[in-house]
Amino acid sequence: MRGFGSRKVVIIGCGRVGSHAALSLMFNQLVDEIVLLDVDEDVAYAEMMDLKDWSSALSVHVKVRTGDYSDCSDAQFVIMTAGRHRKPGESRLDMLQGTFAILKTIVDPLRESGFHGILISVSNPADVVAEYLYHELNLPRNHCFGTGTALDTFRLRRAIGNLIGVERNQVQAVVMGEHGDSSFIPTSHVYFGGIPLEEYTRMFPQKAQKLDFDVIGQTVRKAGAAIIKGKGATEFGIGGTVAAIVAAILHNEKRIIPLSAHLDGEYGEHDVSVGVPCLVGGEGIEQIYELELHDHELEALHNSCEIIRSSLSEIR
Repeated sequence: MRGFGSRKVVIIGCGRVGSHAALSLMFNQLVDEIVLLDVDEDVAYAEMMDLKDWSSALSVHVKVRTGDYSDCSDAQFVIMTAGRHRKPGESRLDMLQGTFAILKTIVDPLRESGFHGILISVSNPADVVAEYLYHELNLPRNHCFGTGTALDTFRLRRAIGNLIGVERNQVQAVVMGEHGDSSFIPTSHVYFGGIPLEEYTRMFPQKAQKLDFDVIGQTVRKAGAAIIKGKGATEFGIGGTVAAIVAAILHNEKRIIPLSAHLDGEYGEHDVSVGVPCLVGGEGIEQIYELELHDHELEALHNSCEIIRSSLSEIR
């Protein structure tokens, strides 16, 4: 990241996702300043005061305040969390019309602010929103992307680790495709501490029997819905995911994270943002990794892309 005097983040949308993204950034002291924007100024102010109380109690030195779109002009990051809340029983695509009614009031003032940093989109449906913002804001594709299947991947690694008794950080696996019901696990790229799945299965057949990836995939896809049913929203996991992405950029970690990136020929796809493994460093998405997928895995990716395109066409 070049041309910024301070680590400033603007969070658009101060609901439970936006507020917990702010909390995660503050807890890890990744940034110097957080500016909260919301159509409901009272909500933004209340969240600011609550976060100030939290930071005072723990002696965390991150400035947090409310602001307006002019604050985006010199921000390193804009975190987009604005949108309609997902209700129990809904898919992420069910949020389409409500979320875009909100987004259409945001893109013009954001563009006109002169924002030239990195935009991380969280709003659902994640891939449709990411592609829409990429086209509307005219940012480089490495600077405009969605959280995609990053959280799904963290859930997947934990689930696999729990099943076979391995620390989750020793599981190398990703979720690809839509951040939604058409996501899939490319089992051709699952490793345990560098041991390929096929070899692990030969070495530990009893443990490998627990790895029913159809069941695991369903569990991962339904994880968000289960949380929403129980408490009304997902917030901690996605807040931590945003902080992990910001940290990878600020610290130039060169970390591989599956994000909803705009494809321009990768995997034979064009004009769609979808969850694929990306190298994340100081310039945002520095490379999109094009994995060698089995035919059925590639078909699953194309299916996800078609679902995303279809939803995007409704908006356009």
